[in-house]
Amino acid sequence: MAISRAQLAKELEPGLNALFGMSYDSYDREYEDIFVTEDSSRAFEEEVLITGFGSAPVKSEGQGVVFDNASESYSARYTHDTIALAFALTEEAVEDNLYDSLGKRYVKALAKSMGNTKETKGADVLNNAFSSSFTGGDGVSLINTAHPLSGGGTAANRATTMADLNEASLEDALIDISTFTDDRGLTVSVQAEKLIIPPQLVFVADRILNSTNRSGTADNDINAMRNTGVLPGGYAVNHYLADPDAFFILTSINVAGEGLKMFQRSPMETSMEPDFSTGNIRYKARERYSFGFSDWRGIYGSQGA
Repeated sequence: MAISRAQLAKELEPGLNALFGMSYDSYDREYEDIFVTEDSSRAFEEEVLITGFGSAPVKSEGQGVVFDNASESYSARYTHDTIALAFALTEEAVEDNLYDSLGKRYVKALAKSMGNTKETKGADVLNNAFSSSFTGGDGVSLINTAHPLSGGGTAANRATTMADLNEASLEDALIDISTFTDDRGLTVSVQAEKLIIPPQLVFVADRILNSTNRSGTADNDINAMRNTGVLPGGYAVNHYLADPDAFFILTSINVAGEGLKMFQRSPMETSMEPDFSTGNIRYKARERYSFGFSDWRGIYGSQGA
């Protein structure tokens, strides 16, 4: 009994799928150090900031209680992108049993391309974090000195004068994070969690965070940042950050799932089919997802000096 083209495709598909999965999983998913992942079942996701109440006033004897209003503030929208790529094996390659030598290389290349796009799209949220061309729901960039507050005034998640990563600039950033307020001006408990850096800053970050004594001094002072554990997540290197001087600090708001997010609309899917006219075997990878941010308090950043 002759083997049909459709039967041949079914014979090849399990092998290709297995190879694809092994290759894709072998790459470090650096975006997972930054973004909280959630599933999506819609064309887009939208999150709305709900403001709480202001500080409760003193009630004078015999006077009525003051009523306050909680309201909706800005919305953050995540619109999913479809990412897809394909390749084909010729009829002759399949016929001559070149699947092992050709198919494996193509599958690895396809996996690398899909993974690279996902990492790049995630890192682009930070690469554009200071740009006025990429604004969030509150109308300003992710990292800004003038995030509008519903109770009036503005708040910042960067220094007025940005500096390179060093002990002093990191201490100032950690202090700023600890003084964050909510949209009504109430002090909230926000802690720094993890430092995100490009590969150019890995040695600087390691000396600052992990030295027993203060880095770069002749004093015998302890390393207060290490001693107090103010960055429990340490640091993570992201090789897709474009600015070699920029650094970012993720906060407990982000860990709680209210800061930077990646919505997975459709997980990675692979498919294979024969082409009638050419006899080629075509293999495709596809997924849908979106990267973005909701609450700017999930991150603090600096572009360097």
